[in-house]
Amino acid sequence: MLENYISPDGLAKLKKELAELINKRRPEVIERIANARDLGDLSENAEYHEAREEQGFIEGRIQELENLIKNAVIVKNSKSNIVGIGSTVHATCHDGSKVKYTIVGHSEADPVNGKISHESPLGRAFIGKTVGDEFELIIPAGKFKCKIHKIE
Repeated sequence: MLENYISPDGLAKLKKELAELINKRRPEVIERIANARDLGDLSENAEYHEAREEQGFIEGRIQELENLIKNAVIVKNSKSNIVGIGSTVHATCHDGSKVKYTIVGHSEADPVNGKISHESPLGRAFIGKTVGDEFELIIPAGKFKCKIHKIE
């Protein structure tokens, strides 16, 4: 698995979700499966099949979180003049709109809240740039141009 670049807050969120799954949701679904078994014929027992499906999801997510945490590389927002993972970038787009994005690892990406992955096309375009740099990105809707004004 590739390294998982993540902020200290992002890592704490992953650990919290993992603890919730292991300590609360897993035991609840195991109990649901046991109770459903007591109802008799499993071939026609919708509750049993639903609980087993949920158990599969929970176990898969636990495994995914454990891998993300194991491969975590903590990135702190370093005050740099060059955009990198952890940087917050303020830019103006070709249509005059102002944008603010924080460059994060893939597991923390949340574009709606201004967090874009360093692996995304826009994230890759920002990486390595400095204040005053302009770039053009080809997207399905056409060309997307940005000029960087500030890096935090």
